[in-house]
Amino acid sequence: MRKIFFTYMLIFSAVVFPQTFEITGRVTDPEFTPIPIVNVYLVNTTFGDATDEKGYFQIKNIPAGNYELEISAIGYSKKRQKITVDKNIKMDFILIPEAIKTDEIIVTAGKYEQKKSELPVSTEIIYGTKLIERNFRNLESAMRFVPGVNMTEDQISIRGSSGYSRGAGARALVTIDGLPFYTGDTGEIVWEMIPTTEIQRVEIVKGAASSLYGSSAIGGVVSAITRDISSYPRTMINAYYGFYDKPYYKEWDWSGEYRPFNGVTVSHSNSFDNFGFNISLTRLEDLSYRRDDFSKKYIGFLKMQYAFNPKSSLIFLVNSFNKRAGNFLYWKDSRNALINSEFVSANRIETNRYLLGLVYKNLLSDQTVFFLKGSYYRNNFSDNSIPSNVSTSSLYRLEAQITSGLSKNIILTSGAEIIPAKVNSTLFGNPTSFSAGLYSVSDISFDFPLLISIGLRYDYGKLDSLEASGSLSPKIGFNYKLFDNLILRSSLGTGFRNPTLAEAFTSTSTSGITVKPNPKIRPERNLTFEFGVNYSYHSLFEIDFALFQNEYYKMIEASVDPGDGLIFFDNLLRARIQGFEIGNTLNIIPGILKSGFAYTYLNSKDVEEGTALKYRPKHSFTGSVEFYNWHFGLGIFFRYQSRVEEIDDELIDLGIVRDGNLRVPVYQTDINLSYELISLGLPATVYLNAKNIFNYNYVELVGNLKPIRNFSFGFNLIL
Repeated sequence: MRKIFFTYMLIFSAVVFPQTFEITGRVTDPEFTPIPIVNVYLVNTTFGDATDEKGYFQIKNIPAGNYELEISAIGYSKKRQKITVDKNIKMDFILIPEAIKTDEIIVTAGKYEQKKSELPVSTEIIYGTKLIERNFRNLESAMRFVPGVNMTEDQISIRGSSGYSRGAGARALVTIDGLPFYTGDTGEIVWEMIPTTEIQRVEIVKGAASSLYGSSAIGGVVSAITRDISSYPRTMINAYYGFYDKPYYKEWDWSGEYRPFNGVTVSHSNSFDNFGFNISLTRLEDLSYRRDDFSKKYIGFLKMQYAFNPKSSLIFLVNSFNKRAGNFLYWKDSRNALINSEFVSANRIETNRYLLGLVYKNLLSDQTVFFLKGSYYRNNFSDNSIPSNVSTSSLYRLEAQITSGLSKNIILTSGAEIIPAKVNSTLFGNPTSFSAGLYSVSDISFDFPLLISIGLRYDYGKLDSLEASGSLSPKIGFNYKLFDNLILRSSLGTGFRNPTLAEAFTSTSTSGITVKPNPKIRPERNLTFEFGVNYSYHSLFEIDFALFQNEYYKMIEASVDPGDGLIFFDNLLRARIQGFEIGNTLNIIPGILKSGFAYTYLNSKDVEEGTALKYRPKHSFTGSVEFYNWHFGLGIFFRYQSRVEEIDDELIDLGIVRDGNLRVPVYQTDINLSYELISLGLPATVYLNAKNIFNYNYVELVGNLKPIRNFSFGFNLIL
């Protein structure tokens, strides 16, 4: 009788008090940073939880059964997974950032945080996770996949703003954490110095931004923003190994080997009370697919932040770059495309560069914030030519900025900066330069969905013995939200660029090229106009269209003096650049499968000669398809550029670059595979990249074959 009683009691307990289980785990982003306030719940039930500040969640008292678990957070792709609950389960998840593009926050356009949907200009964003996954160890390589941007070797052109000026000057300004990033002698951008593993995102503003940023922003701004300092100990180890495939033609196989490349980065971040830091060291080595093009590089990075109180803080930044490399300028001829020309006099270069910066921030009131930014950029370059080319430059910069909400409808950003520079060089002599600027930009909103941006900047510049010059750069922009998902924008502005010390004072004869100085060179200016439309359908679909026209006056270009046959820089061109961009993103399966494409049409003309500008492709296209599920990622990326119409014929005519007229359209296809080991309890991601998978041969600059097919395997471990 007692056995029967206990049997009934067990049956009764199982029916009235069924056994329950729990699901626990953690939610992070792809860099394994915890994501707080993530909703984790079982669909069509009342069981759920939200993650804490360390990303952990716990769902208790779940009856056995089959469920669908949903994980969602604002700014991230939603994730769903079917599960069977018959025991306690531990599950970790990674959410992919997937903010609605029009709601992304942009700092660069107005020097303060603004929604992308409220800007009067076109912008693009590259996220740091993509730089790591696709193994971009040089930001220059990633820029090739940005709509409206094309690269000629290391020189950037935003909407046709630049051709190729042999490393002297740039028409796009690059900054790192708001600190301008160009050398004091040539004014060039040293992309390889930027530590890509430390980048949180890169913002690209298209069109003249001289009203805020002054000289060098005549074509746009590229702003690299480093990752936030962690509130807890965080160590990252990132490494990769790769190799170049054999060349397409056997005649080009000068080494008979698969040429390797590799790299490793170790970084650490932590905070103690009011003090925090990020520190990293990177070593990169590349034996190259071209002879005499090897390189060994070391990149150091340090970011320290101290909060004096809740309203004021100081950031100290150090970025160092040391490089020993070969010097491949152009090929011997088309049958020896991977062998240096005999005209190249130097086959070794040594570079040491250092950037030191301070950013002081003080919240003067709830509506007013003050910034004081200072930086020092030292550049030292030398080669083994006879005689050796040596240049040491020092560039100083000091800027004060105030952003204030004058009312609920008006935000005013004003500032002043001074920029002295000094050079000691066998190439340029020992010139100095000085420039200063004052600017003010007002962003005005109304009770109806209209935003107006009005700005004006005055700059003064003096290059050593050259005559001083001044320039006014006004701008006006509009942003009107016709409907919640349909936005119209328009902007009209001017830009200017002072010639660099290299463009004015270069005097050298090397590698078959003789360059002479030009004491009569003057600043160049432009007038730029854009009209754009953005339409989005929830977070599923977005299309953006922009029509633009840029007028350039006294554009600086390198040319050959017919009198003596020497190359010099001069104000040669009255140029007109017209075109349009159209881009689309489509979330085919939200959070799992998405695609995107962008097409740019560019019509660039020398107005006086009626010919196309050098190194500006008329048609450009980028496309991608990306899949992510089950901790596995697959991406296919493609870019196309039409054959450029005009190149440096002077180098070919002088016999310096043999077969230099050989050029074709660009077709590049890359594949990226990744797998997150968090499913195995490891905070790591492994990735495999195959670039230029069809081994397509093309040049961007005369006599310079771009990378042949190559493969790399790497991992990113967060401790």
